[in-house]
Amino acid sequence: MLPNIPSHLSESPIYKKALDIFILSRRISSYMNKDLAPLKEDGTEDKAIYFSGDIIQQSESLAPEIVKAELERYSEKKHRHIRSVKRLTNRLYKNCKRLEQSNSDGVDFLPILRKELNKFKKLQHTWTLKF
Repeated sequence: MLPNIPSHLSESPIYKKALDIFILSRRISSYMNKDLAPLKEDGTEDKAIYFSGDIIQQSESLAPEIVKAELERYSEKKHRHIRSVKRLTNRLYKNCKRLEQSNSDGVDFLPILRKELNKFKKLQHTWTLKF
């Protein structure tokens, strides 16, 4: 994450939820990788392994984008970071749906992540209104 985060931001509900989503995504992905990493019987890899990596990458980018939006002085750049947060959230949600089609025991945890993403979207809506 980003160093030297202002204390008011570290207490922000949207920032906290972004960190929760990152932790949850990382745990779900590592759990699913045990099922998805081995090659299939025909020697090919499971395509879902890429989606599990994508959820980590996208969730890891949420909190830094929130910080950048909060600290940015210029409206145009601030809104660019806000759009980035929205885009990351939508991609995360889509990749969760894709992973639910995979052959892993970890799919049982994906509805929890999607539920957290829905909470995040509500916080995000409120957060964007202040800009």
